[in-house]
Amino acid sequence: MTPTLTPIATRDDELIGADRCDRCGARAKVRVVLAGGMDLAFCGHHAREYDDKLRGVAVKFVDLDASQAPAAAGESLN
Repeated sequence: MTPTLTPIATRDDELIGADRCDRCGARAKVRVVLAGGMDLAFCGHHAREYDDKLRGVAVKFVDLDASQAPAAAGESLN
């Protein structure tokens, strides 16, 4: 059986507690929507690790921490 990506369920720019990092399974803090409508979720650690590459291919970049409280200039993901 070949795994396939499926489009995300329609929801606003949010993550929920059930969203998990696609790399390690930790609680997701960042959701990246790609051009085809597929999404990836990452914990803060992996979002920082892949930040430049993700922002280069993302149509939408949703940072849970940034949506809950405005980050100070230069503040990084937690």
